[in-house]
Amino acid sequence: MVKCCENLDIISVELFEAIISNDDNLSYGNIVSVYAGAEETVTALTDDGIAEQTDMIRDTRITTKTWHEFLDEFVDVAKLVARIKAKSPR
Repeated sequence: MVKCCENLDIISVELFEAIISNDDNLSYGNIVSVYAGAEETVTALTDDGIAEQTDMIRDTRITTKTWHEFLDEFVDVAKLVARIKAKSPR
């Protein structure tokens, strides 16, 4: 569960979670697991990971075509991809 995204709408949070759920989507070491208790971990991004994800999303939102290609490549949740594609990129 992502806990740092209170200011994002639910689709943004789901998109964020979908991207970081696969550690191949960002450079090695940018997605880390933080132990929050004996049996609880939280997935987090390093500062470089945040910058990489921000750049990646910004660069792909240039056109609808590149945005849709990005979603198809990096998000494995078909229903989420369909919902995001139904909204125009901001």
